Amino acid sequence: MQEIERKFLVKDDTYKTQATGHKRIIQGYLSAHPQRTVRVRIMGENGFLTIKGKSNKTGTTRFEWEKQIPKREAQSLLKLCQKPIIDKIRYQVPVANHVFEVDVFAGNNTGLILAEVELSEEQQSYTSPDWLGREVTGELKYYNSKLSKNPFKEW
Repeated sequence: MQEIERKFLVKDDTYKTQATGHKRIIQGYLSAHPQRTVRVRIMGENGFLTIKGKSNKTGTTRFEWEKQIPKREAQSLLKLCQKPIIDKIRYQVPVANHVFEVDVFAGNNTGLILAEVELSEEQQSYTSPDWLGREVTGELKYYNSKLSKNPFKEW
């Protein structure tokens, strides 16, 4: 399956007034190779194992495979992951015909807030809310797999 998304910095916290929900996400990387990543995630009461391929030249599209696994298995796999583990709160914010996912990072990435919007094709249009900042699609340092190796607080 192809994942097509664009990523942005967030200017302020006004997105919270538009959010329809939020969940804490704990995730780690079993592998963060430039050609592929293998991620373990706990979101709410569910665990997930995800494999992502290398992004295309624009950084918008890449292969993604994800499987839900029992939370206890995800907790065990997190112990094998590279440190530090990513800890964040994800807000779901509907804007026009899309849902932006706004991630508020904690721990070593405190202060970083990123928004992503998934698209059905690279050139698909979307409405930009006022709180959306500079686009960082394709900037590797903003990938979660990179944040686990080079946290925001060390920039």
